[in-house]
Amino acid sequence: MKSKFRYSLAGGIVIALVLAAGTPAHARTQKANTIARDPYVGAMLIDADSGQVLAADNPDTKAYPASVLKLMNLLIILDKIKAGTLTLQDKVLITAEASKIGGSQVYLKENETFTVDELLYALMVQSANDAATALAIHVAGSKDGFVELMNQRARTLGMKSTEFHSIHGLPPGPGQKPDVTTPRDLAYLARELLNYPDSLRYTSTRERGFRNNTFIMRTHNHLLGRVEGCDGMKTGYFTAAGYSIVATARRGDNRVIAVVMGSPNGRLRDTKTAELLAKGFMLMPKKLAIAPPITNPPPPEVPPTKSCSAGRTTVKIALLIAVLALTALGIAYFLRLRQRPPE
Repeated sequence: MKSKFRYSLAGGIVIALVLAAGTPAHARTQKANTIARDPYVGAMLIDADSGQVLAADNPDTKAYPASVLKLMNLLIILDKIKAGTLTLQDKVLITAEASKIGGSQVYLKENETFTVDELLYALMVQSANDAATALAIHVAGSKDGFVELMNQRARTLGMKSTEFHSIHGLPPGPGQKPDVTTPRDLAYLARELLNYPDSLRYTSTRERGFRNNTFIMRTHNHLLGRVEGCDGMKTGYFTAAGYSIVATARRGDNRVIAVVMGSPNGRLRDTKTAELLAKGFMLMPKKLAIAPPITNPPPPEVPPTKSCSAGRTTVKIALLIAVLALTALGIAYFLRLRQRPPE
């Protein structure tokens, strides 16, 4: 009897532990229902210069951006550098909170220091969640404070369907809401980022060393080096969100931005994005080369007027008559001298 009781008690404890362990996962699943579908949830293609929509397929459907939202982190930091409140060489002290973030990371340790520049490469190339956390705390004092900055900036860009709840795009934990946005809103974000040349310096990097090259970071954007002209920007993925990307490419004087959200696998996402980029360059009109203005043009030649021409002709005729008259007088005088008798 005691043996059966022990087994029943042990079984009850095991069941209770299993249920307790499963509760957060269940809550997380409830907050981020799977939305990925074939070939994608939505897509958008625009002319980067004018913002003209070149192609769209469900561009206003809400989806989870995952790590693509790190483009907003980059924009906020570049804004602050432009404003002079932050520099690329500022030192960032790594907090205990930043050192404990999972997912893609560069394995930051508490009390290490890195420059803003180094952490931006980690943010964009490795998609490091610990770098995103370290930068957010350094800039805004807390993760929540930085999330508020993200939402404020989204509103200034007209990203009406966007709500940020995290600084890194990881799946939401218990009691958290997922980040949501649309292909159209991400196109607005990417176009704004292109006003900063440094955005492409970070997002076009395919491989870079970190921590004195003891850790090699590699981009998740496989279109770099494979699609003609592609030089950024950012990918994102978690299971419920599917595979998403914001990509830009330049050929000649034309630049396009393509957004694909919620593909069921990375290869399909990349294929559809490459197709969109190629389509964009086919749809864009050829931009005519405009000759630069001449800064010191020669003075224009003034054609002679009719009155001037007539006056010159009259003078010439008068001179000719005068010469003929003098010649005639000379001949007459010579003849008279010959006719005079000798003395």
